[in-house]
Amino acid sequence: MRRQVPRKSPKSAKSRRREKAEETAALDVETVLAAADGAQSEFKVRARGVIFRQGDPAEAVFYVKRGRVELAVVSDQGKEAIVALLGPGDFFGEGCLAGQRIRLASAVALMASSIVRIEKKAMIRVLHEKPNFSERFMNFLVLHNIQVEADLVDQLFLSAEKRLARLLLFLANFTHDGSSGRSFRRSARSCWPRASAQRAPASTIF
Repeated sequence: MRRQVPRKSPKSAKSRRREKAEETAALDVETVLAAADGAQSEFKVRARGVIFRQGDPAEAVFYVKRGRVELAVVSDQGKEAIVALLGPGDFFGEGCLAGQRIRLASAVALMASSIVRIEKKAMIRVLHEKPNFSERFMNFLVLHNIQVEADLVDQLFLSAEKRLARLLLFLANFTHDGSSGRSFRRSARSCWPRASAQRAPASTIF
């Protein structure tokens, strides 16, 4: 008797439209960055490869073309905490645009990744000259702020167990091949320590 293989449920029209919109937006961003007059460069990073380290000069913005990136901070006491998990279409290192001179976190590739580096001056010029790109970048920053605010609310009103459960659920979706690829960022006060770090309340990591 032939074994029947269960069929995967087809994606909804709404899901397909969303994925198409995300792909189009990513292509638009990459087209703009490619025209940055040589002030941008694409490079590949192996899994666990370091993109920049905490304390390095902040001289450029980075864009995840393919792969996954983790931002982590180490306190003066040696405790390490993850503050962001990023996927394709996400920017990071944007603090240099607001006057940040050194990196406050380290960026490490979680898997083989393609990263685009955009020099600070080129990024500022593109933001001024390309309204569509500027809108896309501003949308990214706004979503980042919304995530930080939501995290602070969780910190104030949810128990540690519920916060951990929500984080684990996100990580499960983030690492799944069919995930939406949305980024995850946490405010410094409520970031979660690595499993190898000393167990401590999230608010006392720093």
